[in-house]
Amino acid sequence: MPTISRRESSALINSLTAGVVPRIGLRHIAVGRQKEVQAFLHDLETVEEDGASFRVVCGQYGSGKSFLLQLVRLNAMERNFVVADADLSPERRLSGTKGQGVTTYRELMQHLSIAARPEGGALESVLQKWIATLQSTTARSAGLKPSDPALVEAVSQQIGDILAELAAMSYGFAFSTIIDAYWRGMKTGDDMLKQAALRWLRGEYTTKTEARRDLAVDTIIDDQSWYDFLKLFAVFVTKAGYKGLLIFLDEGVNLYKIVNRQSRESNYEKLLTIFNDTMQGKANRIGVFLSGTPQFVYDERRGLFSYEALRSRLAENRFVVEGYTDYTGPVMKLERLTPEEIYVLLERLCELHSSHYGYACRLGERELTAFLNSILSRLGADQLLTPREVTRDFLGLLNILHQDETVSVDSLLQQKGMMVISAEKDPEQLSPEQNDLFANFDI
Repeated sequence: MPTISRRESSALINSLTAGVVPRIGLRHIAVGRQKEVQAFLHDLETVEEDGASFRVVCGQYGSGKSFLLQLVRLNAMERNFVVADADLSPERRLSGTKGQGVTTYRELMQHLSIAARPEGGALESVLQKWIATLQSTTARSAGLKPSDPALVEAVSQQIGDILAELAAMSYGFAFSTIIDAYWRGMKTGDDMLKQAALRWLRGEYTTKTEARRDLAVDTIIDDQSWYDFLKLFAVFVTKAGYKGLLIFLDEGVNLYKIVNRQSRESNYEKLLTIFNDTMQGKANRIGVFLSGTPQFVYDERRGLFSYEALRSRLAENRFVVEGYTDYTGPVMKLERLTPEEIYVLLERLCELHSSHYGYACRLGERELTAFLNSILSRLGADQLLTPREVTRDFLGLLNILHQDETVSVDSLLQQKGMMVISAEKDPEQLSPEQNDLFANFDI
């Protein structure tokens, strides 16, 4: 395992023990999913080459959907993308009568991240980077000093020229006006104007009257327009030197849980708009990635497949049969990790735990195999065993072993009523069912 900092190991241990996905250090415990990651990397290349992308990651609770999205998010920042992520909830949807759509937009802007600001809050950093470069270039080409009053108008003119292509997009003129207001406020020391521009970009204005008073624009970001402004922002960040904007929406099942049919279909209609824009070339430099459970996708009564327009677009490749997966389709179904991949995960968790607490891990191949065999022998493990369950159980086991050096892995497993089958046990002593279970397992 590569050298891991105390901050990363602490975040990993605490998050994984609690059953949530850490936001840093994922590379230390990532196993498997090579084909899925390669498919996402292809999406990133598409966005970088002035295209757009859309994906729905589908898997059971704890199967690794959120982990995969966070892994792609971190990789994208390293590749100089601007990323934003949000968890959907009853208060944060794609559309709603009580502003749930713009609430999602605000969450995305709050979590806007770049490599230099991976924890979010990068909106102002992106603006300042672009404006600083533009100011320097304009001053040099016009022969103006940074303190020259004429520089304000000169840079303002450049902002208008560079963002001219946004005028052809919905709300493009208003967006350019706000960027110009931010520049003027920053350069003239008018902090109120600068903060007003940031508030507008974060979607925090609730009335057009208030926006008109502070910024002289007749438009605000609301429930109907928030996605249009994401498309504008995607174009803008490329002007600022980034490769594009990636949006990660987790917990799509909360759309499935909407009781009112009309409200639920309104959200699916918004998702259809996003899908069509990205697939038909109406949007560029933007990628939208959503995760959800199989019920959220395939349920024909309340899921995405209940909305005929989405069902026809998200339908699975007819030639996909058991053992084969099409990674180019809009829906990516996560398969279970193989026993070999789970074993590698256990090794990495053992290294992580021992590094964090400063001890030598005493679990070798026999002990790890015994634990792995015990969890694979659980009833329904072939369908229900998830990386989250494996991780939480194993970290719990490591905690006990670290705190009490007299206890052994076998004794703990036996006390929990688990079947202990170590690598050293004679296969002839196993029942026919146990032999069949582990016939294909190899370290």
